[in-house]
Amino acid sequence: MILQDISAHGTHHCETSTVGVLLRSAGIDLSEPMLFGLGSGLGFVVWGGFVGGRVKPLNLTRNLAARLGLELSVKETGSPRKAWQNVLAELATGRPVGLQLDCYHLEYFTSKIHFGGHVVAIYGYDEQLAYLVDTEQQGGAVATSLESLAAARAQRGPMTARNLSFTLDGGTPDVAAAVGPAVRANAADFLAAPISNLGYRGIAKMATLVGELSPQVGELMERGGTGGALFRNLYRDFLAECLTLVHDPALSAAHDMYAEIALRWTDVAEAISTGSPEQAAQVLRDLAVRERVAMETLTNVRV
Repeated sequence: MILQDISAHGTHHCETSTVGVLLRSAGIDLSEPMLFGLGSGLGFVVWGGFVGGRVKPLNLTRNLAARLGLELSVKETGSPRKAWQNVLAELATGRPVGLQLDCYHLEYFTSKIHFGGHVVAIYGYDEQLAYLVDTEQQGGAVATSLESLAAARAQRGPMTARNLSFTLDGGTPDVAAAVGPAVRANAADFLAAPISNLGYRGIAKMATLVGELSPQVGELMERGGTGGALFRNLYRDFLAECLTLVHDPALSAAHDMYAEIALRWTDVAEAISTGSPEQAAQVLRDLAVRERVAMETLTNVRV
């Protein structure tokens, strides 16, 4: 069974790529930056050797659904058999399904790294293969064996979920009305992160740890989708798109700030990749201040 008329193309980030597939199937077509921003997706975490530039997996989807009045259904189970039945039941209704899993087991992934917060959309299957939509970088419309998909969904470890699947049903969301609440909520969470590994304090902490990071971290940040400029570019473009819908001086100022911030994150990734930790640390200290100021600016958005 393979669903027809599915817009099976990937974008830059796994969760927004998946949500885009689900919403287009429901008749709602929003850009990837708009999905990311309305989901209050911008964040930061440094934990051991992991660097991330967004909020926790599925938080973005939950935020987006609540903000736009969408119906989000999330199912988890410890039973692989029940997990597959959940997917089959949803596909039988003609809807693609979102899955959270560990990308290590997916056969089309060339880099074998455990990451339990990966998200894909499934839109079909046959006796051997599952047909998925992943990011543009991973090939967009791809396939993996049913066995590998089951292993990816059942993997346990950091950031994993218990065979999690989800669907989204839409209505007629008022995007412009959601802009102000989305940016203020994102700013509040970023500024009030509870521990020093998160938010702008996490960026400052990374400056003290950068000498311990492997050059591969820089590559993953910039091209692997974990952080770097990717999410700052998305948020910059989100703010630009917001300015076509509403007028607010704070939005405009924050957009200009993130245009510069995104470029500086590319500098960090390059410095780490080339073994220049002191240079990376200097830029990170500057970014910690810049991002705090940008988020403080967004708390003043009044639309």
